Amino acid sequence: MAKILTCLSVVGILLLGSPSLIKSDLLIDPQALTVVVDEKATAVRLISNTKLNEDINVQFTVSNADIVTLEPSEIIIPANSPVPYTQLINVFGKSPGHVEITANTSSAIKVDGAFLKVTSEHSSEIEIISVIVGWIYFGVWSISFYPQIFENWRRKSVVGLNFDFLTLNLTGFTLYSLFNCGLYWIPLIQSQYFDRYPNSGIPVQPNDIFFALHAVVVTLITIVQCFLYERGGQTVSLVARGLQGIFFIFLFIAMLCSVFKVLLWLDFLYYCSYVKLCITLIKYIPQAFMNYRRQSTVGWSIGNILCDFTGGLLSVLQMVLDAYNYNDWISIFGSPTKFGLGLISIIFDIFFMVQHYILYRNQETLSGYERIEGENSSEARTATTPYDETSVANECQLSASQEELSRDRESVT
Repeated sequence: MAKILTCLSVVGILLLGSPSLIKSDLLIDPQALTVVVDEKATAVRLISNTKLNEDINVQFTVSNADIVTLEPSEIIIPANSPVPYTQLINVFGKSPGHVEITANTSSAIKVDGAFLKVTSEHSSEIEIISVIVGWIYFGVWSISFYPQIFENWRRKSVVGLNFDFLTLNLTGFTLYSLFNCGLYWIPLIQSQYFDRYPNSGIPVQPNDIFFALHAVVVTLITIVQCFLYERGGQTVSLVARGLQGIFFIFLFIAMLCSVFKVLLWLDFLYYCSYVKLCITLIKYIPQAFMNYRRQSTVGWSIGNILCDFTGGLLSVLQMVLDAYNYNDWISIFGSPTKFGLGLISIIFDIFFMVQHYILYRNQETLSGYERIEGENSSEARTATTPYDETSVANECQLSASQEELSRDRESVT
């Protein structure tokens, strides 16, 4: 498994066009590696891409020698060696954790690409479980948008779905898409990222891009449904419009600063991501309040919440598995943003489930609740005149009896 991930890491670096692989006279290949504690060593290559007129002594620095060791810890590249010159280095895992290995030399050759990021893990089996959990919650989150679309289509109505939630969701996922696509595809932004973090890889994967763009598309489909189906006079609130205006002005100013080179475009994308985080914190509040005001969750798909809740739990589970496997608990408690946002989403999901299954469970057909949203809606008429099979049968029987009595009178006459 570690070898597979190593190969994928190399392919990813090549696809992203890392400057270190192109400009460095001395590099380590691959530049990311996973090893298992107390198992046999994994070999990497030190490659010299330049003609040397003298012997070069290369020394390796390990950020934490308690996690991994190298053999050899020092290499001499002879003068006039063939180009490229390759030397194998063995990496041993001693304890779980993350380390960075860098090569140093007194020579004037470029060593920007001579670094190696090593992840030492407890168990490759835990890593496999983590990967499986990751793909499951990715799939669950991806399909979580569709129950609401189906619910709207089934009812031919969006009464009960809060429009503030939709607009905030669209803005958030659009900004998330800008961040991911910019870092993954735009060379200028990649170059700025590598200048700031020279020993780091691009923190965006293809599945991140797919999820973000997919979320934008399905949210747009849901918004289109709001124009096609009964909406009962619902509109986007002034509060939501005000928030959207604040976000727009903030990002527009940041964009102008990037255009006039006051800010890097990389920083503009980071500002987009910060706005996305703010939206994630507040976007569920309008829907929760709307359910409370209507005393009903009719129109708000619980399937969306169940999928989101499942994905959130699996996401947190993956973070815990990785933290244990790599002894990296600081990734949760030292940088609580991702973990905290995941917990906030789970808390909102639990609140929605309490509303749906406990507080308003008997409110599936309310007398006139739709009139809060629109007195002329078809659902309001349906709710105030419920369908009763027994009453209809009695009415039909009475009508038949009246017709039979009328025929009898005519025959007597």
